[in-house]
Amino acid sequence: MLLKLCKVITRFFPIWVIVLSSFAFFNAGLFKPLGFTVTYLLGFVMLTMGLTLSVGDFKLVLSRPKDVLWGVGLRYTIMPFVAFGVSIVMGLSPELSAGLILVGCCPSGVASNVMTFLAKGDTALSVTVSSVNTVLAPFITPFIFLFLVGTSVPVTTSALFYDILKIVLIPVLLGIGIRAMATKFANSIANYLPALSSISIIIIIMIVVALSAEKLATMALIAFVAVVLHNGIGLALGYGGAKKLAGMEEKKARAITFEIAIENSGLAAALAIAHLSTIVAVPAAIFSVWHNLSGSMLASYWSTKSEKEESN
Repeated sequence: MLLKLCKVITRFFPIWVIVLSSFAFFNAGLFKPLGFTVTYLLGFVMLTMGLTLSVGDFKLVLSRPKDVLWGVGLRYTIMPFVAFGVSIVMGLSPELSAGLILVGCCPSGVASNVMTFLAKGDTALSVTVSSVNTVLAPFITPFIFLFLVGTSVPVTTSALFYDILKIVLIPVLLGIGIRAMATKFANSIANYLPALSSISIIIIIMIVVALSAEKLATMALIAFVAVVLHNGIGLALGYGGAKKLAGMEEKKARAITFEIAIENSGLAAALAIAHLSTIVAVPAAIFSVWHNLSGSMLASYWSTKSEKEESN
């Protein structure tokens, strides 16, 4: 029963986010005092990610370095600059612009691996690229963000660096260490980790919505359009870049596509709340819902396409 419940939680994740974030919007007072828990919740999500990884998940760095390098390079090139371009074209406010760019500067989201698997892509490549992206995040994300945002919002590179180190890299490495030293324990809880991670992310989104409820009503539409454009262009350029620039075959290209356009929006929300403002966290909250919907639809299309090709 517990495993079935976990599957329901993860399978209908976007629906839970929509329903519960709406509840948080209309009952903001209940969740505003929980703002301080966001970084701890995200740290827990990163810990669960680490518990699913092993040193072997990084082996493609040595056996297929070109594929991994393309994945990392495209990840930290496409989404930050697409966000910057969308912000300019749409004339977003400095806060919404910073929020969209911050999402683009963060590493791949953990859902990218699931999407790749469902799309019949190269799951091993997806796991390796997302793992490397996450490990590199403290050293790349703050500097790209500061380069693109400049002085439009007050934030320091060192503050972002230490926060990403604290809530992303250390928990992930801790999880990998626990898995290496207590493999049996890690395997025994593996089936429950996606649900626990999903619950934590949902709570983060609810808190972000509650904290920004007063201004969210007036800017939700333009933020939603910006997020849809950002994600859609990212999917297109990710696939095109993998096929045309990197010369990857179909399965690899599908993996890289999700590595590009599925974001660690929870990290963006946590950093926004800690260092900027709740309004900056709005694009991250919307992205958490949208990229799961768009990614699931694309994965379903690719899966159906592969099945038809195999039957023929």
